[in-house]
Amino acid sequence: MLSRSNWLIIGLAVLAAALGGYAQRHQRQVDSPPPSLLGQPLPPLVLPDLDGKPHRLDDYRGRRVLLNFWASWCAPCLQEMPALAEAQAKFGEHGAIVVGIAMDEPAHVRAFLAAHAVDYPILIGDMGPPSTSLKLGNTRQVLPYSVLIGADGRILTTHAGPLPAAQLVRWLAPARTGH
Repeated sequence: MLSRSNWLIIGLAVLAAALGGYAQRHQRQVDSPPPSLLGQPLPPLVLPDLDGKPHRLDDYRGRRVLLNFWASWCAPCLQEMPALAEAQAKFGEHGAIVVGIAMDEPAHVRAFLAAHAVDYPILIGDMGPPSTSLKLGNTRQVLPYSVLIGADGRILTTHAGPLPAAQLVRWLAPARTGH
């Protein structure tokens, strides 16, 4: 026969498992791109580079673009950056282009990039409400956050958190033509 304290422990364990299952299900739902965003044209965004020169994101029209939101203080972002740089070096000539959008202070970005250079463009996102990443569907304001834009300038998909290697390759590899 189980004692009252054992029953209490079992009850708490069942409750914790149920809450964990709910949270995991809810997490999967939240990671899905907002349906209203998919297929929509990229909003007309103009962001500065580290020298303050403005860049229009729609200037990349005609190529797939992976917008990767990151910050110098975000450990998962920094772990993801070498894979982004490697994929850009491998596919950038014929595939999509990576554009890093730092959700950070320019001085912090400069210091980070001085020690960890990347070979893709880095722009500075607007952190004020609404932030640049929120305008592109990052409702949880999670970093890293990635948005894949089609060559036609429409939003294809989004991803919260670091991109798995296989997904990164799928997003950046040149589109296959007919056989």
